[in-house]
Amino acid sequence: MKYFTATLFIFCLFSCQQPSNENAISVPARQPDIQPARYNAAFLIMDGVYNTELTAPYDIFQHTIFRDSIKSMNTFLVANTLGPITSFEGIRLLPDYNYITDEIPPIDILIVPSAEHHLDSDLDDHAMIDFVKKTAEHAMFVTSHCDGAFVLAKAGLLDDVVSTTFPGDIGKYKKMFPHLDVRDSVLFVHDGKYITSAGGAKSFEAALYLTEIMYGKEITQRLAGGLVIDWDLGQVPCVIVGKGE
Repeated sequence: MKYFTATLFIFCLFSCQQPSNENAISVPARQPDIQPARYNAAFLIMDGVYNTELTAPYDIFQHTIFRDSIKSMNTFLVANTLGPITSFEGIRLLPDYNYITDEIPPIDILIVPSAEHHLDSDLDDHAMIDFVKKTAEHAMFVTSHCDGAFVLAKAGLLDDVVSTTFPGDIGKYKKMFPHLDVRDSVLFVHDGKYITSAGGAKSFEAALYLTEIMYGKEITQRLAGGLVIDWDLGQVPCVIVGKGE
């Protein structure tokens, strides 16, 4: 009986131990392919980011590397963690840089896609708002899609420019930031270095517009054609106040 009790005790002891890490699945750190002599385009992501507002401009900008004789773009994801980020639709994303702890390459273009809590709790994330504000100081362009405009507005970046946001949230946008010059019924607004878009599938138009500014009409039409998009700036409802630096 004593032998049985001792054996049972040892069995229970080993059963309660944590499983060995020997067979644990680890996620390797992603090494972004940052090439010199390219523009750096950083996409700000967080839990609840919406797929389309992220992937539409990412597709356009990343495809610049397949065009000859232009200064193409490095595209990478930044977040407040290197752990997985889950989009609103459930896709898990791995950030390339943690903007709180990592040294990030100089950002030429900051893209702020919409996220689930851009109208509430995200606006209380002081570290994130501060990152956006500081990045905007030296960026060539700062763009938002859909409710990403709320983040730019909270950072005080849109105080002196014209802007827009997701059509269904225009009323909330005006109420939350009554001092802003807001335009409705347009797909995007460009004023200075800031481009704000209505978002959704129309995030493609805002991204293509930026590439037309940077690379010209011919390159942009080739980028659009590669993604089977009909692109004609003259057919896009928009407000263009200035073309930045």
